[in-house]
Amino acid sequence: MTISSSLNAGVAGLNANATRLATISDNIANSSTYGYKRASAEFESMVITSSRGSGIYSAGGVRAGSNRLIEERGAIVGTANALDLAVTGRGMLPVVPEVFLGGDMGDMPMMMTTTGAFRTDADGVLRTESGLVLLGWPANADGIIPTYPRDTISGLEPVVINANQTAGDPTTLMSLGVNLPATETASTASGDALPLSVEYFGNLGTSETLNITFTPVIPATGSSNSWTMVIRDSAQANAIIGQYTLTFDDSRGSGGTLASVTTVAGGAYNTTDGTLALTVDGGPLTMTIGRVGDPNGLTQLSDNFAPVAITKDGSPVGNLTGVEVDENGYILASYDTGFIRRIYQIPLVDVPNVNGLTAMNNQTYKVSPESGSFFLWDAGQGPTGAVVGFAREGSTTDVAAELTALIQTQRAYSSNAKVIQTVDEMLQETTNIKR
Repeated sequence: MTISSSLNAGVAGLNANATRLATISDNIANSSTYGYKRASAEFESMVITSSRGSGIYSAGGVRAGSNRLIEERGAIVGTANALDLAVTGRGMLPVVPEVFLGGDMGDMPMMMTTTGAFRTDADGVLRTESGLVLLGWPANADGIIPTYPRDTISGLEPVVINANQTAGDPTTLMSLGVNLPATETASTASGDALPLSVEYFGNLGTSETLNITFTPVIPATGSSNSWTMVIRDSAQANAIIGQYTLTFDDSRGSGGTLASVTTVAGGAYNTTDGTLALTVDGGPLTMTIGRVGDPNGLTQLSDNFAPVAITKDGSPVGNLTGVEVDENGYILASYDTGFIRRIYQIPLVDVPNVNGLTAMNNQTYKVSPESGSFFLWDAGQGPTGAVVGFAREGSTTDVAAELTALIQTQRAYSSNAKVIQTVDEMLQETTNIKR
């Protein structure tokens, strides 16, 4: 009966607008919730009578469907905590509920969030107040991130930062910029060796020394422009790890620069990049002395012995002073010795259909058949954006728009109630016919 279908349509309208009211209520309630993605209710009509000219029409009513607009991004809000993280652009941070820790990572649920305020707990694990633990790929001792699988979380592990941890950085690269006095290679010179000590750091953070001597080659007449360089390692009881004959150019165009380097003992001289391949007690060390004709390495000019530029990497053992996350998702630990070490990489999770993710508590999401399978990207690679520290992502709720929608929903609800009231009056009239 048509009048009955009108009643059903009115009831359906009340239910649909009640659903829309629920989404508006959620949005307004979470207008200040970091990382909240607003919910939206969409109405779809239901048609019962589709025949033209039938002379009768039955109301089908309306059906409401809700969805969460996960792909929308809120404004980035600056904070004072280095481990407050947000993502600019596509991609999410991998997390796992704290309750699942202790099991096999491959069996844990794949969950993700767009922002989080992470702090270390008593065990140094980075987690939020709601118990979400940040996941990342651990770096090797040299800061290199190994190759991990991208379609599974089996390579990920909880990020752990111990405030009392210490670390040392062994020296692997060194550069010498030393000027040798040209007058010392003359036949009238004394021939005394010129000493130079350069500190380096061993694998255990110990301070060691390379003792270098430059001994001029004294000719019978004139100047030889040649020197014997001997390098000794204090960590190996001053054993010789390199001996070389240096010859300098005395031409007008290239005077004072290296003309040739002859290896007598130890690591070879690389003419391409001007380096010596030394082996100290802790392993290989590359020392740059300059290419042939290079004025920035070893030189022989005037009458002064001057170490003008000695640089090296490495540092002694230091205490952790701070942790930050760069835009590529690398977690960098800083030590009081000035050493900065990469300890983790946070990948960004992406799926083909972001809005198809299943929404969970605490602004987290998990994959579903509608979202498609996830993939772990390096931040800034593929479709993903960058990781931002000292920041949180704000709510996507527009309070003004929600209040406007609230007014519309209230009017629509009242109108549907009026339809039910009218149908009730009409049915009453029909009942009165029999009287």
